[in-house]
Amino acid sequence: MIDFLRIKNIHDLKAINFKTKSIKEELRSNLIEKIRKKENPFHGIVGFENSVIPEIERAILSGHNINLLGLRGQAKTSIARKMIELLDEFIPIVKGSELMDDPFNPISIFAIESIEKLGDETPIEWIHRNARYIEKLATPDVTVADLIGDVDPIKAANLKLSYADERVIHYGLIPRSNRCIFVINELPDLQARIQVALFNILQEGDIQIRGFKLRLKLDIQFIFTANPEDYTNRGSIVTPLKDRIGSQILTHYPKSIEIAKKITEQEAKKNKIQENIYVSEIAKDIIEQIVFEARDNEFVDAKSGVSARLSISAFENLLSTAELRALKNNEKTTSIRLIDFQGIIPAITGKIEMVYEGEQEGAYNVAQILIAKASKTTFEKIFPPISKSKSKQNPYEEIIQWFGESNSIDLLMDADNQNYEATLMKVNGLKKLVETHAKPSKKDILFLMELVLVGLAENSKILKSNFEEGQNFKDLFNSMMNFGDLN
Repeated sequence: MIDFLRIKNIHDLKAINFKTKSIKEELRSNLIEKIRKKENPFHGIVGFENSVIPEIERAILSGHNINLLGLRGQAKTSIARKMIELLDEFIPIVKGSELMDDPFNPISIFAIESIEKLGDETPIEWIHRNARYIEKLATPDVTVADLIGDVDPIKAANLKLSYADERVIHYGLIPRSNRCIFVINELPDLQARIQVALFNILQEGDIQIRGFKLRLKLDIQFIFTANPEDYTNRGSIVTPLKDRIGSQILTHYPKSIEIAKKITEQEAKKNKIQENIYVSEIAKDIIEQIVFEARDNEFVDAKSGVSARLSISAFENLLSTAELRALKNNEKTTSIRLIDFQGIIPAITGKIEMVYEGEQEGAYNVAQILIAKASKTTFEKIFPPISKSKSKQNPYEEIIQWFGESNSIDLLMDADNQNYEATLMKVNGLKKLVETHAKPSKKDILFLMELVLVGLAENSKILKSNFEEGQNFKDLFNSMMNFGDLN
């Protein structure tokens, strides 16, 4: 273990025979060590274990710069940030150098002159790996000066230097990221001329500023992220730049409900009060199913993608909906209900891009359609198929008949626990069907009873209608007859 407090200059580094490595060597050697120890270098990144992660590991072992290509909400930035953990915990730099100069291989004028003047007594400082991650969102207004650098007339005036002196240069983000991981998010948004400025850095590791004859051998691990949608809507990665990026890795959305649930559970924020809210696993399934339905829905723009952030925000809204109801009713505990999904509509409408037909339908209605489809899909996974014929063998016949006898129920968003249960218990055969076919835990019975009603409504066996305070369930045939009488 290195005693960082006692190693204060180059002489001390030489005394312990310290060897510096390039950043790509650091990443490679630390990755190899983690693999040998059977440690997961990308813990917390779920669903990519057999696809994206092995490709990233191969890219690191190859010493490549990386482009992560995928739709929004596919953990591209999260992956880049996880790579910090593959850096050495501390590295030495020449103290005061703005380019994090390696004491044994300085590149800036400041560091070179300091070492020429002080030799082995040149002071060093230790930089933690958390300070070696730089992230920049590419926007059309980014300039070459921002990324590479430019002449600083104020510095020239203050130091009384001519513009020919290298010390008047103000270095941009990239040179200041020497010996760091440098991430450019949404690369296609960079103007083509700015992308051209990256050619030499990627290929040769050096930069050019305003005609200065610089050959700064920068030591940087570049990671780019890009969305395929950007290639047509806003810009593209110029071909010569793409050719210089060693590995392009395709990301993807979770391939199963179970994986999606793990991501949501990991990322969603809960407060202490919300920990008293019981959430059925079936409710979690419906949350994820909404996202899966959205990705295949005719009203939603598939090219834009549907971010995993939808399910995270929706889950947080779902908890808050139940919490708000409990607060209004002065109840210390409650459970998620299917009607609570009306409270997640703002999370849906803010996370989907719609095609023309979707815009015509309206964001609110599209959200309702997605909730209904997800509920129907989940219902069909748990309960037997709904028969079209009326018979005593039809497990739903008693329920349908109860509504056919002019009975109806209102499920209110703010109903307290007692009234909510009493309302569902009115429906003949509903609890018995749930207990027979779903074999639920006691906590899940009411949620599943509500799910059966929604499933019957989505299969046109009863009528469900939304109103401001909640939902009404009644007989479909009587409703149609009443509508006919009105006409």
